Amino acid sequence: MYESLGITSLTAPQAAVVFAALLGLAFGVLAERTGFCFRRSLVGTDRRQALGVWMTALATAVLGTQAAAIAGWIDFADHRFMASGLPVVAIAAGGLLFGAGMVLARGCASRLTILTGTGNLRALAVLLVFAIAAHATLKGVLAPLRTNLGAWTLPMGDGVSLASLPGGAPVWAALIALGALALALRSGNRVRALLGGAAIGALVPLAWVGTGLVLYDDFDPIALESLSFTSPWADTLFWTVASSSIPAGFGVGLIGGALAGSLLSSLVFRSFAWQSFSEPRETGRYLTGGALMGVGGVLAGGCTVGAGLAGVPTLSLAAILALGAIAVGALLTHAALGRASGARLFAQPAE
Repeated sequence: MYESLGITSLTAPQAAVVFAALLGLAFGVLAERTGFCFRRSLVGTDRRQALGVWMTALATAVLGTQAAAIAGWIDFADHRFMASGLPVVAIAAGGLLFGAGMVLARGCASRLTILTGTGNLRALAVLLVFAIAAHATLKGVLAPLRTNLGAWTLPMGDGVSLASLPGGAPVWAALIALGALALALRSGNRVRALLGGAAIGALVPLAWVGTGLVLYDDFDPIALESLSFTSPWADTLFWTVASSSIPAGFGVGLIGGALAGSLLSSLVFRSFAWQSFSEPRETGRYLTGGALMGVGGVLAGGCTVGAGLAGVPTLSLAAILALGAIAVGALLTHAALGRASGARLFAQPAE
């Protein structure tokens, strides 16, 4: 479709970077204002309100994504989420690692990106470790770990999606959306907060349609992508140190936009504040969390946004398994830290 738009100043891949930056800008503003965070929805002191925002976003993302798929605008048949061999060991192990890491670091990759834009140097340091670990797992010294765990697959045939179950995609999308909305409406949130969550969720199908339909060019194709933060942070790190050798991609635009959006929002609403580590033990805890998230995000096939908010709306079983494993890892780690509170190496700071 892109060639029919008559845009000659940008190729489709270049336009994808601009598009991703706009998506990231919107995500940055909305996530900074709503406190959008999957970790908070599980173990935060305000978990009920945070869960309401997150579930509203998920419901919107599911309905929008499946509406676009039913309309024939996008097709996930060849997407990595729909691979016939389900790498169950890698996804489960990666999800558990990511969940543990986001509790140790007090935020997943998306939340830490937003906090970085508001002046949080702890979050920036964690993200640098996260990006290095993710890149090492994708293409570096930890790549053998990824390939070996990924080799343990469960043959699924055509049953890689909830759409293959009785009722098909419309029924399962409706069930997920209704369940998520039921939790959101019981969260006690103000309407404005839920509307912010809905706006975040709407960015997911917008990204799928933008990359899969509007910017699709037969002569210069781009990948079908939506919001995610694991691979984009690895790509951004690599592009930052080698931009003269490789062009920016969708992920680089998304990260840049998210940082700019959260910075802009925090300046406008006067929430910007410089923050850093307070003691060595805290530093060790946060950086360990970043490393676990980097490895885990790659093994699981995405983070709470990439596999969760954007992945679950595809109805992929791999994405659902990844999000579930992340949640289990987070809850187990939070419980372990609670038992060890007072001691010691990874004692949990106050909310």
